Amino acid sequence: MTSSSGRQETQEERADRQWSELLQELRVAQTGVQILFGFLLAVVFQSRFTELGDTDRTIYVVTVMLGSGTAATLIGPVSYHRLLTGRRMKPQTVIWASRLTVLGLVMLFCTMCSTLLLILRLSVENALALWLVGAMALWFVICWFVLPVWALARDRSGARDGEPRREP
Repeated sequence: MTSSSGRQETQEERADRQWSELLQELRVAQTGVQILFGFLLAVVFQSRFTELGDTDRTIYVVTVMLGSGTAATLIGPVSYHRLLTGRRMKPQTVIWASRLTVLGLVMLFCTMCSTLLLILRLSVENALALWLVGAMALWFVICWFVLPVWALARDRSGARDGEPRREP
């Protein structure tokens, strides 16, 4: 069986390959999230934490909750896979795990922006902090979402024009 990528693989083989690729991606994201979340949890035990104003405490609570939700979402595919292993549902598992991963990346984006806002509000003027967070948020969106969508659009337009697909 030939897949759309030109490989000779069955649906199960493709699902196995996609699952393996997804696990590699999740390892990178999960490690970063777990380290960030650990640092966020430690902040409350620092002596300066008591000096935070109400707004910064609210930002902190939102950030910790986002970090917790992000960790749960990015670890979710592992649980999903483990609970469904042996039930001949690998293709469906890959689809749902991929969806959870994309949701986890969106949540990680929010967590990173919230973390930056908290740190920068303590480091520079509030207005400058907002501009810096906005600039970094734009950079994240470009790197994580715009470039892949742009590559997909280019690939689709090339396929329509009869051009061969370009390898990176």
